[in-house]
Amino acid sequence: MVFSFHVYRKSAPNGKVSVYVGRRDYTDHLTHVDPINGMVWLDRDYVRERRVFAQVVMTYRYGREEDEVMGLTFAKELVIASAQVYPPAPAAAPLTSLQVRLQKKLGTNAFPFHLEMPKNAPASVTLQPGKDETGRPCGVHWELRVYVGDSTEEQPHRRSCVRLLIRRLQYAPAKQGRQPVASCAKEFLLSPGKLHLQVTLDRQIYYHEEGVGIGVGVTNNSNKQVKRVKVSVVQLCDVSLGPSGQIRNTVASIETQEGCPIVPGATLAKTFSLKPKLEYNRDKRGVAIEGRLKSEETCLASSTLFTSLDQRQQFGIVVSYVARVKLILGTLGGELVAEVPFTLMNPPAEEALTAGGRVAHREQDLEESTRLVIEECRRMSVSDQFDTQKSVESQKSVDSLDAGPGSVFGPLTEPTAKPNGAIGKEERAKKNE
Repeated sequence: MVFSFHVYRKSAPNGKVSVYVGRRDYTDHLTHVDPINGMVWLDRDYVRERRVFAQVVMTYRYGREEDEVMGLTFAKELVIASAQVYPPAPAAAPLTSLQVRLQKKLGTNAFPFHLEMPKNAPASVTLQPGKDETGRPCGVHWELRVYVGDSTEEQPHRRSCVRLLIRRLQYAPAKQGRQPVASCAKEFLLSPGKLHLQVTLDRQIYYHEEGVGIGVGVTNNSNKQVKRVKVSVVQLCDVSLGPSGQIRNTVASIETQEGCPIVPGATLAKTFSLKPKLEYNRDKRGVAIEGRLKSEETCLASSTLFTSLDQRQQFGIVVSYVARVKLILGTLGGELVAEVPFTLMNPPAEEALTAGGRVAHREQDLEESTRLVIEECRRMSVSDQFDTQKSVESQKSVDSLDAGPGSVFGPLTEPTAKPNGAIGKEERAKKNE
């Protein structure tokens, strides 16, 4: 049996250092975080007496990059974990099967590294930018950095530094919580009786792309009428670092008059189903989405889980969801609102549920036959984009037939006249006609 290991590789701009990792997504299990294991290939003639370090860097951006002037930055960069790769230090953990296989393939210039991320740290979250915004988006970003230098305090040189974007994700727990319920009532001035509203969800944890079942119960013991009912799912982003505050975005909503008006003494019992999806909110600025690698599809950000409320300030951005029901009574009657919190996350990872026997099975069968599938990771820089645009424009200038002297796609000098001997056969035939 042949087993395939998918490996991600990224090299420094000078090609003297390369990083190999088995994955770019790492799970936060609350009790522990998946370690980062990989290999570094380097050119010893280039490194010489210097050292090679591997670091896990978390960047929290709370402002637009295009507004950074005069040395002002709207980002905080923290080195979460660091390890010396070369000269090799005593192994902090035994080599994994993938590291052993890579070491055999890459030879004596390959060195392993092992990094541990802390438990109480935020997951990868990106705030969706506006249409006219450029630069890096706001949010929490993780990256693996490998560079050549003399110490960990040294600023890495761009030519000999490898920066690989990774993601830290959380998955929903396997056990559901208790059923969420919220109820409220409203009294009216100089009017007897109350208006009662009860909101119930069918379960506590929902997965992405699933419908949220919201049960609405209304009992009108007042002398007012309920004209409309509006049900929505609201995403809450609590920002604790930088300019603290809360961002509220409605990611799904419905407004109906079915069963209305609810006259005095009447009741209403109805269930609504809403699907909070990113494709309905691609044009909304500030919507939190999960960290994105390259241009792949992603989803709304998952609810943030932490073991203690005291750790809330350490997460930078805390994402949560509520189901919001609003009863609209008109201009004089006002409105009655109830909110029920729930959890929206990715389903439990299959690896986490069956990690016990599957990993051991792979390590046991690794000796039979393995195959490495290497994917090259390369980020297009600003200069590359400019060169690409320049080449496209030059190609347009060649292909354009209507561009005259001094135009955008045309030459900057007047075209010289051809001698008679240079006239082609087609032009000569037209001239004779």
